[in-house]
Amino acid sequence: MRVGSVRRVIFGSPDYLRKHGYPKSPRDLHNHRFVVALPVTPTAEWRFGWDKKNTVKMDPPLVVTSIAAAIDVARSGWGLTRVLYYQIGPDLEAGTLEIVLEDDEPAPLPIHLVHVEGRRAAAKVRSFIEFAKLRLRENSALN
Repeated sequence: MRVGSVRRVIFGSPDYLRKHGYPKSPRDLHNHRFVVALPVTPTAEWRFGWDKKNTVKMDPPLVVTSIAAAIDVARSGWGLTRVLYYQIGPDLEAGTLEIVLEDDEPAPLPIHLVHVEGRRAAAKVRSFIEFAKLRLRENSALN
């Protein structure tokens, strides 16, 4: 059951963006430092646009193995990174991070609730699915 979608966003700290400029297109990323979070970007390229045909190949100066580390590095003003929108929601509200290249984002990723029983699920499973569906759809970070 599809319950929403989530954006993949590129962002940095306001200080970093003031010092190094806001990229106007994906090609401008070559003029920036960026950190790659392996759980989000297991390859050395970022794809852009709804059809994901615009690709930027990268030789990242920094690769981390956790999303939290990538967010911390960006928050510190070191460079840009890409994660899922909901992972930086509190930072966006606080103004400690800013999204860039919004017009070039790939299509949002779908979010589904999946369970083994399908339509024959027990009442408690169906109740949980309905509860989770409503809660997920209330979350403004998930479209």
